[in-house]
Amino acid sequence: MRITPLDIQQKQFPMKIRGFDVEEVYAFLEVIREEMEELLRENATLKENIQKAENQIKEYKDMETTLRETLMTAQQMVEDYKTNARKEAELIVKEADLRADAILKDAQEKVIKIHEDIVDLKGIRRHFKEELKRLIEGHLKMIEFDKEREEEGTTMKGNEEVS
Repeated sequence: MRITPLDIQQKQFPMKIRGFDVEEVYAFLEVIREEMEELLRENATLKENIQKAENQIKEYKDMETTLRETLMTAQQMVEDYKTNARKEAELIVKEADLRADAILKDAQEKVIKIHEDIVDLKGIRRHFKEELKRLIEGHLKMIEFDKEREEEGTTMKGNEEVS
């Protein structure tokens, strides 16, 4: 039987010759004592449960804080990796541009050198042709000269025979 504050307030003790019935008063006090003990035990249990729940909540909050910090650290690391990757990519692109420029410059220099070589070879060819032409013309002149001499020699022999 649960006793409420209203039960205590409304409890009437029958009057006897010398006042209240002592046994009934003691019985009622015993019930109140038992109820109070049960309430105190229940209160202690509830306090203990509350303490456990508060400790668990604290643990969960600590875990949440740790998880948030870990997540923030991970996000920062991801951002750092992205930034580093972008910088590295930019460096690679710059290096590739520099190499491409160097290769292009080298190729242009080679093209210029080849054009210069072609011009030089054309000059050498022209000079060689001129020299060959002079040589051929010189030989032709020698052949004509020899021919003329032979003709003169034949004509002189013919003139000598005629005389």
